[in-house]
Amino acid sequence: MEKKVGLYLRTSTDRQQTGLEAQKRALLEYCKRNNISNFLVYSDSGVSGTKESRPSLNSLMNDIEGGKIKSVVVYSFSRFARSVSHLMQAMELFKKLNVDFVSLTENIDTKTPIGKAMFVIISAISALERDLIAERVRNGLKNAKAKGKQIGRPETVPVDSIISLRAKGLTYRQIAEVLNVGHGSITRAMKLHQKKST
Repeated sequence: MEKKVGLYLRTSTDRQQTGLEAQKRALLEYCKRNNISNFLVYSDSGVSGTKESRPSLNSLMNDIEGGKIKSVVVYSFSRFARSVSHLMQAMELFKKLNVDFVSLTENIDTKTPIGKAMFVIISAISALERDLIAERVRNGLKNAKAKGKQIGRPETVPVDSIISLRAKGLTYRQIAEVLNVGHGSITRAMKLHQKKST
């Protein structure tokens, strides 16, 4: 079976039908210029780029994994991927399965040396994006700790204090307020204590 070229287009609202037609026209012109006649069109209309489930994109990805597609042509990155990391995941898969990728707006074709170089640059940007997110999370936790905020679950609640306060007639909820912990922490501590005692 001869592999086909997959043309993918998307608009985020149904009212952008003209945008869909413009994308399709540009993709078909590309096929004509490059003597490509064996292609399949995958079109998602009125679907947000941030939505996980895009039926036609899912079909395209399934056909790629099934070995039916040799290259993917899109109008632009933004019509295809919802983020740099999403684009990179797809590009990594394409590389692994020897599928070429072409984006008309960005003028990228992974068959060419420049296209391959751009792939490396996008890869580096994706890694940087992941590192920056991780660094922001680390800094946020560090700042919260410096301000004395509790990070994660509180330390083990002293069971002796719970038993002592319980003996004074306090409920678990009242004990939680006194010890400045959640009600769940009190019940967990007592369950653990009872297990150890049996």
